[in-house]
Amino acid sequence: MIRFEHVTKSYPDGTTAVDDLSFEVAEGELVTLVGPSGCGKTTTMKMVNRLIEPTEGRIFLGDDDISSLDPVALRRRIGYVIQQVGLFPHKTVLENTATVPHLLGWPRRKARERAAELLDLVGLDPAVHGERYPDQLSGGQRQRVGVARALAADPPVLLMDEPFGAVDPVVREHLQSEFLRLQEQVRKTILFVTHDIEEAVRLGDRIAVYGSGRIEQFDTPATVLGAPATPYVADFVGSDRGLKRLSVTLIESGDLEQPPVVRLGDGAREAAGRLADEGARWAVVLDGEGTLHGWVAADALGDGAVRDHARRMEAWLPVGSSLKQAFSAMLQHDAGWIAVLDGDHFLGVLTPGRLHSALRRSIGADLRDVERGEVPLDAVPGA
Repeated sequence: MIRFEHVTKSYPDGTTAVDDLSFEVAEGELVTLVGPSGCGKTTTMKMVNRLIEPTEGRIFLGDDDISSLDPVALRRRIGYVIQQVGLFPHKTVLENTATVPHLLGWPRRKARERAAELLDLVGLDPAVHGERYPDQLSGGQRQRVGVARALAADPPVLLMDEPFGAVDPVVREHLQSEFLRLQEQVRKTILFVTHDIEEAVRLGDRIAVYGSGRIEQFDTPATVLGAPATPYVADFVGSDRGLKRLSVTLIESGDLEQPPVVRLGDGAREAAGRLADEGARWAVVLDGEGTLHGWVAADALGDGAVRDHARRMEAWLPVGSSLKQAFSAMLQHDAGWIAVLDGDHFLGVLTPGRLHSALRRSIGADLRDVERGEVPLDAVPGA
């Protein structure tokens, strides 16, 4: 969808902001451009909508060389969200959101209906917020309006320049979550500029790590964190990159241990005998359909059925959750393991040891370009 071919931007004073840049962004992909101030990431983004013209090279939007397109018409095909939002203070939220459709000549009713639809999509009730003015909104709400306005004409490409940088950390994390939810629905091609590696890792399908006017590494978040291409990248992502990688490494069924299992209807004393024979101190309790019901301590089993002694399971997650979520759940519930479910069906438990194995295998899989399950733990350095 977006393609850079040997693009350079130089200025008369001799400064080169971007030097021989070549990369592609696939349709529906979210690519984060991350790096320190002055590294060229915002210049890169602004060349896509011709707010800045390249000195050399070509940029394509789909099959179109953007240098052959009228700049105003081009910009109306591209959504643009900036940190300061840039809402018109004298217009209502609904009018702000409908700005581009109005410029494109949409009928007023259609433009307002589209604006209301987008406000609802970004989590703002148009009946409540539509007739308010920007100064009546919180910072997070204004950012949502900015995103809605950028999407109003249904552009194929969205450019976002540190859109969540001006809000507090709690609101920022919430906006990031909402934005990921939104992207799952609209699947736009997005260039997202940030200086925050954690934001880049959380949001990006791929990350472009900038040095001085050049991309030092362009890869998935997991690979950037697990196998930095250069010492510069390793230093930029930080010595805690292993912890950051937890957030982009997902739980797979092959990561799980299979603990002892008893059923709700089993006799408690018989279940206690089986656990004693296995040397097990506890067991997961399932119903007849394999649905998780809870857990039970072996020494708590007395008379009656297992259901009379089972305890509620608090520490659980769906398969496909991140290792970071698993680690957080273990800490939150002071648990030595968490149950992992596929819908209601119990798959197994994740222990701290298995969590570490999953992380190391993930790194090894990226290095070998294979699936994680194909990497034996003893083949991973440092495991």
